[in-house]
Amino acid sequence: MGEFFSNVSRYPKYLITIILGVFTALLEPLIQRSKNPLTGISLVGALISALITFYFVLKAMVLPSSLN
Repeated sequence: MGEFFSNVSRYPKYLITIILGVFTALLEPLIQRSKNPLTGISLVGALISALITFYFVLKAMVLPSSLN
């Protein structure tokens, strides 16, 4: 039974490794392109816009009565 839990405990580490690898593969081209100042400013603006949108969507989902 101890071997079972040993094997199961490896899966979260594997999942975290896969997720970090995907984020690294997605972010690496963006980081290389951000060397151009105009592209860097655009990427920062897009990130800020995405965070603001995410905030307002979550706020509307959690507190729908505050929109009245």
